[in-house]
Amino acid sequence: MMPDFLLSGPSDAETTLLLAHGAGAPMDSNWMQAVAGHLAGQGIRTVRFEFAYMAARRSGQRKPPPRAERLMDEYRAAVDAVRASGRLLIGGKSLGGRVASMVADDLFADGRVAGLVCLGYPFHPPGSPEKLRTAHLEGLTCPALICQGTRDPFGSQDEVDTYSLSKAISIRWFPGDHDLKPRKSDGLKPDDNLAAVATAIAEWAGERGGSPRR
Repeated sequence: MMPDFLLSGPSDAETTLLLAHGAGAPMDSNWMQAVAGHLAGQGIRTVRFEFAYMAARRSGQRKPPPRAERLMDEYRAAVDAVRASGRLLIGGKSLGGRVASMVADDLFADGRVAGLVCLGYPFHPPGSPEKLRTAHLEGLTCPALICQGTRDPFGSQDEVDTYSLSKAISIRWFPGDHDLKPRKSDGLKPDDNLAAVATAIAEWAGERGGSPRR
């Protein structure tokens, strides 16, 4: 089944980011809309899609998110269906980024994607720091950027700094929570952080060079 895509940004962009949603919010949530808007301002085209369980909610079916492993084929199908004029990055918010990270190495090895972008990676369930979801990240070969809030309950800076992660992974820290939302005491508005995230992605993507995905 072909996924429905929500497109933002220039159609002839040198960089396209295929972006999946988090566990509880759809591809057109205010958060996803804001991120796509800021990326468009950086000249990056975003292609958003929904996993089947989330798409089913639009017709009233309240399906819970399945295990991340069961979503890998759906992500691969989205990669097969998307069309990019230049290099293709894959990624997503929280769950979406985790699933993308699980398929990234095979797609990178095939030359189909140029990199991985995770926005608020769920390193572990909140309150269960011992249940790490990092085994596949230790040997990741696909270039990756993780944009993470310093106070993220799914993996704070103090925690993540102790992990053994692949050197292919770059982490950019922003004062904030799992949605990269800062406190008032940080002197920032939520949109300030998302704008800074988009800038970080654009800069990192530029460092990857201009090689096409096909």
